[in-house]
Amino acid sequence: MYCKNFHIRLLMISILFFSLKISAQNSYVNQHKPFATELSHEFGIPISVILSIAYMETGGGTSPACKVLNNHFGMTGKNDINNSRFKSFADSKASYRAFCEWVSKRKFYEKLKNSQNHNEWFVAIASSGYSTKPAEWKHKLNVVMKKIGL
Repeated sequence: MYCKNFHIRLLMISILFFSLKISAQNSYVNQHKPFATELSHEFGIPISVILSIAYMETGGGTSPACKVLNNHFGMTGKNDINNSRFKSFADSKASYRAFCEWVSKRKFYEKLKNSQNHNEWFVAIASSGYSTKPAEWKHKLNVVMKKIGL
């Protein structure tokens, strides 16, 4: 009887843990989706690409760079807050906009603008110097997209 109750409690705790984790994933996406949608229309970059990269780079909004520097894309540069190599932003919107502006200045941008093929975007962004391991980065992004339902 004790063993059965223990297993039931363990199962209930596991279900609670996973539901909280899913809720946190949805929270990050839901919080940033409206502005990512605006930027998608403005820059022609798919929402799924913007949010997947932001989610992966911040660990769903939990990374120190995200929390302290409002840096959602792991962008490097000047900051007056700490000694890290990551750039600081006034708010998350400034970080999202800076990423889209960076993408819009790359050689591949005009060719992919308004394309909804996220794999082509991932390959192009990774190959333009954003990632040191493009194939691995692209694979992780596809996993993230499925995980957060984009």
